[in-house]
Amino acid sequence: MDSQTKAEPMRVLVTGGSGLVGKAIEHVVKQEGGCLKGEQWTFLSSKEANLVCSARDLQQTRAVFEKYRPTHVIHLAAKVGGLYLHMKENLHFLRDNLRINDNVLQTSHERGVTKVVSCLSSCIFPDKTTYPIDESMIHNGPPHDSNFGYSHAKRMIDIQNRGYFAQHGRRYTAVIPTNVYGPYDNFNFENGHVLSALMHKTYAAKKEGTPLQVWGSGTPRRQFIYSLDVARLFLWVLREYDEIDPLILSVGEEEELPIKDAVQMIADALDFKGQIVFDTSKSDGQMKKTASNAKLRRYLPDFTFTPLSEGIKKTCDWFVNNYDIART
Repeated sequence: MDSQTKAEPMRVLVTGGSGLVGKAIEHVVKQEGGCLKGEQWTFLSSKEANLVCSARDLQQTRAVFEKYRPTHVIHLAAKVGGLYLHMKENLHFLRDNLRINDNVLQTSHERGVTKVVSCLSSCIFPDKTTYPIDESMIHNGPPHDSNFGYSHAKRMIDIQNRGYFAQHGRRYTAVIPTNVYGPYDNFNFENGHVLSALMHKTYAAKKEGTPLQVWGSGTPRRQFIYSLDVARLFLWVLREYDEIDPLILSVGEEEELPIKDAVQMIADALDFKGQIVFDTSKSDGQMKKTASNAKLRRYLPDFTFTPLSEGIKKTCDWFVNNYDIART
C-alpha cells in the first residue's frame, strides 16, 4: 500500500539537491511559495547522502531514507559532466549512474514511497532519428556515441519505472528537460554544460583582454531552458502528472537556436567586446536534437518560459556576483 493518505502532507526528498536543478527547486519551494502547509522538503547534497560518490553503497541510501522517511522523491543525483569528459569516460558514467538510479528507485519501493520523479536528459534521444523527437521515440535506436554510457543509464530509469508500475503498481515517472542552464550550474571550462562553460570563458576573456575561444563551430542547435522554469514544472509534475511515461520539459521547437547565437547573448550580457573565435578542430557533438513540447503544452498550454536572453543575463549576473562560490 502507499505510505500516505491523501490528507497527509508530503515529505519530499530531493537527491542531488545542491546541483543546478536542485538549487532551482529549493528556490521555488522556499522563495516562491512552492511548499504547501505541513510539507517537509529535504534537499540532499551528495556530501550528505553520498549517493554519487559512493553509489555502490545501497546501505547508505537506505540510511538516508530511514532518516527522512520521504513519501515523495525527486531524483536528480547523477554523475554528470560536459561533452569532452563524457567522451573520455563513458564506462564510468554508465556504471556509476546505473548504481545511483537502482539504489534510489529500489529503496523508494522498499520504503513505500508514493511517487518518484526522476530527471532524464535530452542526450538519451536516438542519434539517427526524425525531428522533432517526442516521448514515444526515446528507445528508437542508439544515442549519440559521444555520451552513450550516461545516456543508456538514464534510459534505464524509464524501463525501471515501467517495471515498478507493472510489477508493483508504483507511480514512478521521469521528466526530460532539454539543455538546462541557470545559477548554481557547473561553470568549469571543460566539464561544465555548454552555456555555463561559455559564460566562464567569456568572463575570463574579458578580464584578461584575450579573444573568446569557443570549442566547435557554433552551428549545433539547442533548446535551452532556464533552471527556475524547470523547477516550477517539476513541482507541477510531482503534484499533478499521473503518467508513468516520461514528459519532455522544453521550450518550443521554434525556440531552438545555434550555439553561436547564445554565445552572442552571453557576450552582450557580460559586455564582452573582444574577438570571438570558433575552434572547429573540437567536436560539435550532436548537430541538433529538436524536442517537441506538444505533450507538455496539452497539460499546460499557458505556461510562460523565461526568454533566453533574460535567463542568460540573470545567470551571468549570478555568476559574476557569486564567483567565489560558483563551481568553476
